[in-house]
Amino acid sequence: MSSFQPPAEADTVVAADERWMRHALALADRAEHEDDEIPVGAVLVSVEGEVLGEGWNRNITEQDPTAHAEIVAMRQGGRRLGNHRLLGATLYVTLEPCAMCAMAMVHARVARVVYGATDPKTGAAGSVFDLLADPRHNHRVQVHGGVLGEEAGARLTAYFRRKRGKPA
Repeated sequence: MSSFQPPAEADTVVAADERWMRHALALADRAEHEDDEIPVGAVLVSVEGEVLGEGWNRNITEQDPTAHAEIVAMRQGGRRLGNHRLLGATLYVTLEPCAMCAMAMVHARVARVVYGATDPKTGAAGSVFDLLADPRHNHRVQVHGGVLGEEAGARLTAYFRRKRGKPA
């Protein structure tokens, strides 16, 4: 008789969330190193585990205030699916979404957002605002925050310290 027991569903979800967050962190590195943008990355994943879209902050590079990592990833996902609705998708992002990005997720019917670092100034997924769970909306996005949050937060802190010329 085998002693193998498959991992619990919760363990599988946690492992997948961490794997996709590492992908988002790699995209955040691209934001910083390729475009000298604030290092935020996002990846949009289908229910089947397929990448629908990915992005990193590009608002300075594209001179577009809406080109946050989440928006870039959702735009790619919409084009890939041929639909503005991103039903069942999970968006992994290294920083808690702002109000603009949160409302875009609501309008796109994203099922779930998983974020790394909390944004104590403009976070709209529960820290400053709670737009994703607001009962007045016709859709709510499930939120899971803090996945690799210390690592994501440390990258952001280091980036801003370098920009301001302060020691790390």
